[in-house]
Amino acid sequence: MTEPDAPPPQATFLDNYRWLARYNRWFNERLYDACEQLTDADRRLDRGAFFGSIHGTLNHLVWADRLWLRRFAGQPTPAPALRAELLALPADAVHETVLHADWAGLRAARRDLDAAIETWTQQMPPGFPASTMRYANTRGAVREHPAWQALTHFFNHQTHHRGQVTTLLVQAGVDPGLTDLIALA
Repeated sequence: MTEPDAPPPQATFLDNYRWLARYNRWFNERLYDACEQLTDADRRLDRGAFFGSIHGTLNHLVWADRLWLRRFAGQPTPAPALRAELLALPADAVHETVLHADWAGLRAARRDLDAAIETWTQQMPPGFPASTMRYANTRGAVREHPAWQALTHFFNHQTHHRGQVTTLLVQAGVDPGLTDLIALA
């Protein structure tokens, strides 16, 4: 019998992250379609969310995904390669940096990231989730923990902010449609 806090076997880890990557792409495509029902001005309207607007929140997700992918790519445990442009961030970029001012550029960046994340998880070696990650956070503090915790955070962070965007869409009169993870099955 395993302890309740024990992580699942590695095969389950890989299957889980591959499923989350598929869900991530599926949900983002639906979310961006829903956002296109608004005008550009409505997407940029400060609605009081963490990053102000829908556009600002979606930019934050692109920034955070790139930041985490850079951290994953920087680990000594072999992980699948990612294209350099997917990891590119301006030197002074912070969590509220707008990486893509135009909607088309933002949506294209999201599609590229989602495809890369899905491919990356498909190619992930079995030992990567159990490896130990070491990196400095955005404040320079050195962090160390199992990669599976970072991978779980990576996907949970996206879910958290997409939930905010779906709320903002509903408040703006747009139904984002079905968002349940289990709907992907």
